[in-house]
Amino acid sequence: QVQLQESGPGLVKPSQTLSLTCTVSGGSITTYPSYWSWIRQPPGKGLEWMGAISYRGNTNYSPSLESRTSISRDTSKNQFTLQLSSVTPEDTAVYHCARSSGLKRDVRSLTDFGSWGQGTQVTVSS
Repeated sequence: QVQLQESGPGLVKPSQTLSLTCTVSGGSITTYPSYWSWIRQPPGKGLEWMGAISYRGNTNYSPSLESRTSISRDTSKNQFTLQLSSVTPEDTAVYHCARSSGLKRDVRSLTDFGSWGQGTQVTVSS
């Protein structure tokens, strides 16, 4: 069973870059046809798909976040990483990583994905 665990700082200052890592166990991030996504949920709002990296290393991003988002991976560590630049308090959210078979952009529930992490709270504040 694939398990995912998010890690990173819980507090980021405005204008800085948010960086989170997802460590995957129980399966390889290079396995066809897996896609590895980042999803966030601001307080009082719904889930927002941010972007994904494929088993081949190709990336896809939400158009609304593409200019500030970068997703990369380290296959030797079986990890993938989110970087979100120029953060503002509106980027305060619980951030989840998740796995799917094929690319999923529309997120209504984390159960839309095969596996997902418990999430990590990130607060943007000075």
